[in-house]
Amino acid sequence: MALCVTDATRALACRDGRAAANLKLVSMFVIFFTSVIGISSPVMLARLFQGKPVYDKAILIIKCFAAGVILSTSLVHVLPDAFDSLSDCQVASHHPWKDFPFSGLVTLIGVLTALLVDLTATSHVDSHSHSHSHGNKGSSEYTPIGTHEGLGTACKKSAETEVELVVDDRQSEELVKLKQRLVSQVLEIGIIFHSVIIGVTMGMSQNQCTIRPLVAALAFHQIFEGMGLGGCIAQASFSFGTTAYMCFMFSVTTPMGIVLGMIVFSVTGYNDSSPNALILEGLLGSLSSGILIYMGLVDLIALDFFHNKLMGSQPWLKKASFIALVLGSTSMSILALWA
Repeated sequence: MALCVTDATRALACRDGRAAANLKLVSMFVIFFTSVIGISSPVMLARLFQGKPVYDKAILIIKCFAAGVILSTSLVHVLPDAFDSLSDCQVASHHPWKDFPFSGLVTLIGVLTALLVDLTATSHVDSHSHSHSHGNKGSSEYTPIGTHEGLGTACKKSAETEVELVVDDRQSEELVKLKQRLVSQVLEIGIIFHSVIIGVTMGMSQNQCTIRPLVAALAFHQIFEGMGLGGCIAQASFSFGTTAYMCFMFSVTTPMGIVLGMIVFSVTGYNDSSPNALILEGLLGSLSSGILIYMGLVDLIALDFFHNKLMGSQPWLKKASFIALVLGSTSMSILALWA
């Protein structure tokens, strides 16, 4: 109880609505431009290297850096913040929040939800591909080899087999592209979810001592998180319009969240440090953390390190990709010192 009183006294000393509003306006422009830089840089690099021999390798290394950023975001930033919100003395002293670790439970729900979406979409894509491939196959006929017709038929079947192999390779490539697009879209949903929470929390806050260090920290946070998402978008090879739309949505989500938080506070006077606000922030943060953990480990790291033919055929590329993964994780983890 004494700790709660000390925290409340410190918060009142930093509470200045006008100074906080000025900081929020500055932060909206700063975060928007850093988000654009972060998410567009991998996309621009991918288009620059497209058609060159190093294109696939560059995209793979960028994506591994992105996987490290996403995994660090979920485990070092989002999950601890959600745990802190639900373990706050205003929340943890009441039922049922003091009886059960809800942050871990909701994180598990987020992981299982992402798995369900992944399974549903993948099975739909596989069933569509199988029905398409079965429809293209004709009936096979037996002709004895040894006669002139038999030799001709054998050559014809050999050519048809080669054509079928080419078709199968193209279909497998299309399946990989569809999977990459699905991963990028689900990943953006998880990141946007997290960005909205950050923006609304900052928009409702009237504590200038909290907002001031967050402006610079969130700017770097958006750069690295944008690079993570941009690497996945670049590998998925979306059309220009879809790529631009996804980049725009990521860039404006946090500023829009700040505006929404300011509107909610001005209309309702809602206190961001109230128990209800802490519970909502903790539950939403835990859910988005579960989604990002699943996407980072299963759809990014495991998919590339264990199921990528390019990395399996070139050992040096696997080492370079692991170094990129560590660098992405490290760069995002260091930001936890400030935000």
